[in-house]
Amino acid sequence: MTEPDETAGRATSIFLVGPMGAGKSTVGRCLAELLHKQFQDSDHEIEARTGAAIPLIFEIEGEAGFRKRESAVLDELTRQRNVVLATGGGVVLAEENRRWLRDRGIVVYLRAPLETLVKRTRHDRHRPLLQTADRRGALEKILAEREPLYREAAHIVVETSSRAPMTVAREIAKKLKELLSDMATREDA
Repeated sequence: MTEPDETAGRATSIFLVGPMGAGKSTVGRCLAELLHKQFQDSDHEIEARTGAAIPLIFEIEGEAGFRKRESAVLDELTRQRNVVLATGGGVVLAEENRRWLRDRGIVVYLRAPLETLVKRTRHDRHRPLLQTADRRGALEKILAEREPLYREAAHIVVETSSRAPMTVAREIAKKLKELLSDMATREDA
């Protein structure tokens, strides 16, 4: 986990990162409701702006084309104030994206074990990187690559496995309050 910089202490936005199936969108909606913030989903925003589903964007432009669009949308959405933003699972792959997330808000890594991710995504046909016969193997490889990046970006890490979304949202709210209190204490010292 990174130490929050002083910009993050004054930020009002919360950015959720983690692998596909960790619960970013579901928990994000609960957290936004709990904290009276606007909810945004970067994947939904990309689809709205392009008029195309993410699998089609991958098919036409490849992963590199999608990541370019993702970075452009992330740059804009992370400049908004008072939002809870659910990001795409691969958003942390670009150093620039990780920097924007860290510098513009509080980053929460929603962590779930591989078996939970496999279970949660088993019927999902909307995730291009999981359209393979070995879904578990694909998730395992993705998680191995991205786990260190999620941790690098995160100010807070929360486990989501076998927990109700609102329970996870309440834990995030509690940890957020503690983090901001600690940061205020350090600024006063």
